[in-house]
Amino acid sequence: MKTVKMIPLLVATLLAAPVFAQSTTNETQRDVNQQQRIDNGLKSGQLTTREASKLERDETRIDRTEANAMKDGNVSAAEKARIANMQNKASHDISRDTHNAQTGNPNSASSQRMQADVQRNVNQEKRINAGVKDGSLTTREASRMERGQSRVDRQEARAGRDGHVGAGEQRRIQRDENRQSKRIHHERHDRQHRG
Repeated sequence: MKTVKMIPLLVATLLAAPVFAQSTTNETQRDVNQQQRIDNGLKSGQLTTREASKLERDETRIDRTEANAMKDGNVSAAEKARIANMQNKASHDISRDTHNAQTGNPNSASSQRMQADVQRNVNQEKRINAGVKDGSLTTREASRMERGQSRVDRQEARAGRDGHVGAGEQRRIQRDENRQSKRIHHERHDRQHRG
């Protein structure tokens, strides 16, 4: 009797796992895409270091919101809508800043530092996205990884808000990026896997 009652619950659980994965994959893929757009804008000179810093502040908020939404293991429709709205606004801001009259010098030391930091973000977000796709990251692990990305993004935003990223600032950011990279590796290769 108990076995018969458990079957619908088991079926519902198995069917819900791919829905979460697809939803979260869409959100983490947008993180990758937006970080890539910021990196491309820096490399082409369409974004100044200060503009990239403001965009990283937006990414900080998005990553933090994603982390909060995923930490309980379930991303509600309202949370998905909020994240989508935030990502849409950030996308608009990236487009606006890359097409305004301000230009940056992609060969300056400061821009090179910001480019390196943002490229690391692209790589980290790709790894998180891959972990969500292949199930090597649980919902809670993905939440922790997005929270870590939020901290790194916040540091980048602070470093570039005056329009210049110094060597000392970059060293601190790279140190935290290295820690985040180790966390991602650990979480993707531990014994916990999503459904």
